[in-house]
Amino acid sequence: MVTPGSDSPKVTPEVIAEYTVTALRRTVPAAVPGIVFLSGGQSEEEATLNLNAMNKLDVVKPWTLSFSFGRALQQSTLKTWTGKKENVAKAQEAFLARCKANSEATLGKYAGDSAGGLASESLFVKGYKY
Repeated sequence: MVTPGSDSPKVTPEVIAEYTVTALRRTVPAAVPGIVFLSGGQSEEEATLNLNAMNKLDVVKPWTLSFSFGRALQQSTLKTWTGKKENVAKAQEAFLARCKANSEATLGKYAGDSAGGLASESLFVKGYKY
């Protein structure tokens, strides 16, 4: 995903989606069946919201945009489980919730809590131009 650097202002999932899909459209052949994303340092919620925004874009996307089995599915599950047998059921619930969220994001139908307080600034801030 095309995301701002660590010293840059935060941007909305819609901005990340626009720049990511534009980059993919310029570089990835239509014959590629799908592209799966890892969260790449984002929280699981940020990664899910960004994937959802990409799939909501009203532009031609010849490939499936989906998620990989990474932090976007595992972080809250592992945090809930903590390696304890008594936490298995709760960890399974957390895993199922993340699977559902990412599945919905693949369809552009995820209704997450919010954009995580991200500012609606573009990536043209601080002289950066895509």
